[in-house]
This record gives sequence, structure tokens and C-alpha cells, in this order.
Amino acid sequence: MNVLNVENVSKVYGDKVLLDQVCLGINEGDKLGVIGVNGCGKSTFLKMIAGISGVDSGNIIKRNQSSIAYLAQTMEFSMDDTVMSYVTKDKVSSNPNWNIEAEAKTILNRLHIYDPEGRLATMSGGEQKRVALARTLLAPADILVLDEPTNHLDSGMVRWLEEYLIKYKGILIMVTHDRYFLDRVTNKIVEIDKGKLYTYEANYSGFLELKQARMEQEAASYRKVQSVLRTEIEWVRRGAQARSTKQKARLERFQEMQTMKAPEQDKQVEMDSVASRMGKKTLEIDHISKSYGNKKIISDFTYYTIRNERIGIIGENGCGKTTLLRIILGLEPADSGTVTIGETIKIGYFSQMVEDMNPEERVIDYVKNVAEYIRTSKGTTTASQMCERFLFGPETQYNPIGKLSGGERRRLYLLKVLMGAPNVLILDEPTNDLDITTLAILEDYLDAFEGIVITVSHDRYFLDRVVNRIFAFEGNGIITQYEGGYTDYYEKALASGKLVDSMAAPVKGTDREKKPDSRSTWKNNREEKIKFTYKEQREYETIDADIAELEEKIAAIDVAMGEAVSDYNKLTELSTEKEELEQQLEEKMDRWVYLNDLAERIENAK
Repeated sequence: MNVLNVENVSKVYGDKVLLDQVCLGINEGDKLGVIGVNGCGKSTFLKMIAGISGVDSGNIIKRNQSSIAYLAQTMEFSMDDTVMSYVTKDKVSSNPNWNIEAEAKTILNRLHIYDPEGRLATMSGGEQKRVALARTLLAPADILVLDEPTNHLDSGMVRWLEEYLIKYKGILIMVTHDRYFLDRVTNKIVEIDKGKLYTYEANYSGFLELKQARMEQEAASYRKVQSVLRTEIEWVRRGAQARSTKQKARLERFQEMQTMKAPEQDKQVEMDSVASRMGKKTLEIDHISKSYGNKKIISDFTYYTIRNERIGIIGENGCGKTTLLRIILGLEPADSGTVTIGETIKIGYFSQMVEDMNPEERVIDYVKNVAEYIRTSKGTTTASQMCERFLFGPETQYNPIGKLSGGERRRLYLLKVLMGAPNVLILDEPTNDLDITTLAILEDYLDAFEGIVITVSHDRYFLDRVVNRIFAFEGNGIITQYEGGYTDYYEKALASGKLVDSMAAPVKGTDREKKPDSRSTWKNNREEKIKFTYKEQREYETIDADIAELEEKIAAIDVAMGEAVSDYNKLTELSTEKEELEQQLEEKMDRWVYLNDLAERIENAK
């Protein structure tokens, strides 16, 4: 049953069109993942659905009585708010037996918020975001709208939230960069691209397949149009007149085909490896320890890095992951032990917090402050070229930074770090606020990076993709090493009893049933709405060749008529044959339009 409709909605921000007359129907049971590059309008789209932001034109129509709970990327609260007062504020239920505070404490504990009377004003930004998430989940809402819900969650919390949302019976609409999360939770992907919405009836893995098929179909359709356009140009050049309805339609189709643009391929945020030369001595961490009061953070930890190593650091929030990075960087002293950095080591640090940027400074100047150009394995690359590879096109490079979204600023900050040509990259939660496209290319960049990578991350996909060793904070200052990526660590830690499988734990306060793993079922569950008949399929596959053959025959007759100018009977015969061929060609082109329209409808119905 339909619950919410987006009807011809448009939204402009400054001089940028975010949404251009988009439409979307949302039904009961839909769990949507909204994706797109930073700055495309994902958060704006969620705000409009939640009723926080208005539309410039069009309508968003919600079924009567349907309630919405919205999680923003940033939260607003009163200085007097405690955790419990904020989470339970304005929460009501028709169930008289609902113990709101008990359920609130259950959710808060899952998110590692243990003091319900703690004041929000004294908490960190990450803690505040988790409190806001608890408030959103506590609401007995029909529609959950979540903007980056996994930010500031550690791996265990992400697994718990994943299971909670799988069991959630209402409609879910969320923006997230966590690809494993999208794969397990969603059954529909909505991509925002250049002001348009593209809907895919699949989870993230299925989306990748369907999008590739769509792009290939668009490219094939464009090639077909160009083939027919050549024939139409010849017809128009011969002085075609719109005397009949068919001829008029043909002229209109010709004019439409002339304006058709080639389908755009996705821009790739790709970059050659940039790194300074590294000597034999790299980073040596020797018997370091660190405590805060009575809390032991790091206990006698030693590790010597080797060239081209990829290390992922994981653990619960507040366990000391960032502290370890800060000790390595020399930003914070260890209580005991030493960190020795080789003379040739050049560190690039990508912190959780984006550095202060002058909103009036142009994007290109911000990058040029690091370097006008860099030397890569393929030669010299200018700052402007580097910007373009990071999706800052010529039209954006000379804009002030103040016009960028939060995610675009973080992408720009990442570019600045890489422009410094470090040979050791230290990344603290690099996936936060970066779009999936940028993450994929960052992963490719790290594959080719000739240096050491040390990263703190809760993003399981990113860790599986990038690292070959895990440092796991396991409590009381103990850091255990595991070979492989996140999945390797998870399986080993679970088997050894060092890790509780929160995904298998019951979610209190809900009786929702778990759905099957959508990764294996999305194709089976899709309903085939329309399809080619066998005859149409064969015709669709051969019609280009048929049109080309008719074009060749007509061209040959034109040559023959030029050679038979003095033979009246021959000219009459050739003229009659040409008219018949042109009639066949017109019929073929009509069929071509029909078959390609049908192919497009079949593709859109997938």
C-alpha cells in the first residue's frame, strides 16, 4: 500500500539545482537507501520528506495518520536537557503498558550511553548523536528517516543497529555510506544524480548490477539513435515536407533526436599514487602505555611497522583508538615507552574534524596552498587536475569554500592531505561524511599507495577492502593483533569468545521478525512487469542491421539512377523500387522507436 508520494518536486540551493521535478512512490515495507555524491542533495531530500524543509515546487503527500521520526546529522537541545528528558520528550503511545523509560535505557545501553541523567551540554558530539539516535528509535513511528545513522557508532553498535532496522516493520528512508549496512538492511536504492532520481528495486549489491545495466542500455540506445539519425538527415536533405501526419511525426522525431545528448558516464575520483621516498626505518612503537586516571587505555604495546603495511584499528568508542593515533603523531605523550619516526617519514593526517576553512577562499586556492602541482608515477599533475579528479570540476574550483556542503568540505580536506605527498597516511574515521563514490576511489588510491596506512574506522567494508592487519582494543589496555581485514577479525574473535555477537542478540522492545538476507533474494523477489516476446527480442537484436541494409540498398539505387539518366524505363523501375525501400525503411524506423521504448520500460520496471 502506498504511504508517501513525492510528486514533481524541485529544489534549488543558490545557483545549484538539487532536484528537478522528481517523483517517487514509497510503499509499506520499503527500506530505502538514498545515495549520491556529496552535495547532490541527499540530506535536503530527507529534510523535505520529514517536513523540516519545504519544496520549491511540487508536492510531498503523506498518508493520513502516518508518523515520521527524523534523525538529523546535527541535533538541537536545551542546555538543561538530560539524556532521559531529551530521549523521552513528547513520546506517547496508545499502549498503556509501555514502559518508556525502561525501553529508553535499553536502547541507550546498546549505544553505550549509561548515565540517563547526564547533561547533553557536557557530552561529546559523538555521544550527542547517539542520544539523538536513541530518541529517534524510541518513537513509535511509521516512517524512520535517518541521516547518516552509523556515524559515531563503533562496529558493535553498527551491528546492533543493523539488526534492529532489519526487524523494523515500518518504512525506512536513510542516507548512509556504510555499504555492508545498505546491503543487509535496504530493499530499494534511490540514487540522486544531477537533479534526477533513479530508483532500483534492490539492495546495494543489486543496485551495482542494475546501474551498470542501465548505463549500458542508455549507451546502446544512444548508438541506435545515431544510426537512425544518419538516415533521417538524408531524408531531410532531400527536402522532406510534413504533408502527412506520419511525415510530420517523423520530422518531429528527427528534431528530437538531434537534441539528444550522449549519456554521461560516472566521473571517477581516481588518482595516481603520490608518496615521498621512504627509507628503511619507518615507525617504531616501543612499549608504550597510557592511562587516564584509573582507566588504562594502552598497556605495554609494541609494534614496528613495515613498508606498504595496511593497519586497521578498531574498538568500542572511548577505548583509546584516537589516543593511539595522537601518540604516534606526537600530539599527546605516552605515560611510558617511545615512538620513533624514521628520518624519511612524511606523515599525512586526516582527522575526524575538518580543519577550519576560510569560507571566502576559493577551492583551487585552498589546494594550491599545499602545492601548485605534484609528481606522480605518470608525470606531473596540476592542482586543478587533482581537484577535477576529486569531483571539483572547473565550475566548482573557483567557487568560495562557503558554498560547499559538509561532505564536500571533507572531500576537499582529504585532497589537501594527499596533495602533501605523504608516505605514511594516518586516517581517523575517514569514511565519515564521504560519499560512496569518493570512498571507492580512495580505496583504489590506497591500493596503489606506496607507503604505510594506519586507519581507525568503524566501516567494515572499508576495512575489508583496505587493511591486512587489525589492531583490536579488547579492554584494560590490551591491543590484540589479527591478520586480515574486519571479517577475518570478527570470525576469529567470535570463535575465541572475545566478542559477543550483538547481531544475534534479541532487540528489546520489539517483536519484529527478521527478513531473509536481501543479498541473496532481491533478484528472486522482483516482479517481472513487462518483457519482450521471443519475436520482439529477435527483432530488437537485428533491427539495426536491417536499417543499415535498407540504407545501403537505397544508396545503391541512387547511384544506379545517376547512371541511367537517359533510360526512362530503367529510371521508372528504380524509382518505384526506391519508394518501396523508403517505405520499408520508414516502417523499420517506427518499429525501432517502439522496440527501444519498450526496452526502456522493461529496464525501468526491473
